[in-house]
Amino acid sequence: MDESGVKEATTQSGVDDDRIKDLKAFDDTKAGVKGLIDAGVASLPRIFIRPPDELVEELNLGYSQAELPVLDLSGIETDDQRKSIVDELRQVSEEWGFFQVVNHGIPSSVLDGMIDGTCKFHEQDAELKKEYYSRDQFQKVRYESNIDLYRSRVANWRDTMTINLLYSNEVVPDELPEICRSSAMDYINHITKLAETLFELLSEALGIKVDNLRAMECARGRTFVCHYYPACPEPDLTLGVSRHTDPAFLTILLQDHIGGLQFLHDNNWTDVPPIPGGLVVNIADLLQIVSNDKFKSREHRVIANRIGPRISVACFLIGVAVPEKIYYPAKELISDETPPVYREFTVGEYMSNFFSRPIDKSGLDHFKI
Repeated sequence: MDESGVKEATTQSGVDDDRIKDLKAFDDTKAGVKGLIDAGVASLPRIFIRPPDELVEELNLGYSQAELPVLDLSGIETDDQRKSIVDELRQVSEEWGFFQVVNHGIPSSVLDGMIDGTCKFHEQDAELKKEYYSRDQFQKVRYESNIDLYRSRVANWRDTMTINLLYSNEVVPDELPEICRSSAMDYINHITKLAETLFELLSEALGIKVDNLRAMECARGRTFVCHYYPACPEPDLTLGVSRHTDPAFLTILLQDHIGGLQFLHDNNWTDVPPIPGGLVVNIADLLQIVSNDKFKSREHRVIANRIGPRISVACFLIGVAVPEKIYYPAKELISDETPPVYREFTVGEYMSNFFSRPIDKSGLDHFKI
């Protein structure tokens, strides 16, 4: 990070010079949180400790035992079953914004392979990982700890390998790390097909033409973030991921058996328990905008845990990464009774807004009329 970047981070986050030095020292190791564990840390470095006001605010939120809806996609080829699935999808997208899908057509061997490949990448020799360490958002494959490290108030307890397919629709195998190349290729291909199916179903659930969201190329821009959450010595003082909404149309998440993902439902944190063979799907900000607030993007987070590592792989369906591309609420959903909630904006403005704020600050209000 250059000097201007440090000054910008200090201004945006309101952090002191000592914190900036600590952040940079951690970043310069290129070893991530895994490196801290390997070094034998028994307590959290201060950059990971949540501020007191955030911990107090936690007391205002409750916990819910509500069961997350599970959508069974088997039988979508038949008209009656498809209608039932679409009706259920409409309800969960409006009321929950989060759900799980089963019988989605992706073999368990592909899911298990992606979890295993992600783990192997993060647990390989540190010097091999460092070859991919970067904060260049345009790099196709990069490894880093905390995308918003210099913008956030507190660092999260996780490392991430990112596969960026925003600017290229093709995956060249040689660009992927050899240790997880085959499993990642299989997973990317299967998730891309599932995403196209989900966007068709979501179009029907919105009451617009079945190919409308596909025509918007919602599934074209994809980013895969492969998270590694080491066991944490003091999990009550930090988070795996701070509360946030996703800057995409849709997120499809693969998680291992450990759990830790929670989302806000009726002002209560609700667990998203792992289901063998299941995938978590959540409505993201761009789809809330396009649906004119009909479908809801919910805040969510990942808690830290004394056991680990926890592995998860999120696929963000971001759409077309062309700066001049314009997004706005679907015209079919606008009427005198339901005027637009959001203004038109470009992809360039949207991405600039995202990369200028911590992930725990929503960008939706910036685009409201």
